[in-house]
Amino acid sequence: QVQLVESGGGLVQPGGSLRLSCAASGNILRIDAMDWFRQAPGKERELVASITGGGNTYSADSVKGRFTISRDNAKNTVSLQMTSLKPEDTAVYYCHAHVLDGSTWLLSDYWGQGTQVTVSS
Repeated sequence: QVQLVESGGGLVQPGGSLRLSCAASGNILRIDAMDWFRQAPGKERELVASITGGGNTYSADSVKGRFTISRDNAKNTVSLQMTSLKPEDTAVYYCHAHVLDGSTWLLSDYWGQGTQVTVSS
């Protein structure tokens, strides 16, 4: 079974920075896209940033220029460096990965448990 475990959330003042990390473990044959989503109270979950296995990235317009996604394929990790944080960035952030699972030989979606990011003075 594949597991994704996030770390790095917390409370930060507006204008501050945080770095989120996510580590995938288990019987992994290959990881395709790795993404960060977020969900604020009363809102739908939204895609924040995505990175392919080859390193191509996408960022939502709301975070472009402030958030940077990166990955380490050797360690099966993905990170989100967040700078110039705003109160509207407050949400639970979820790691997501599209994984070829060696236990099932299926390409499946996996989610982390989520980590809270609160931007407030």
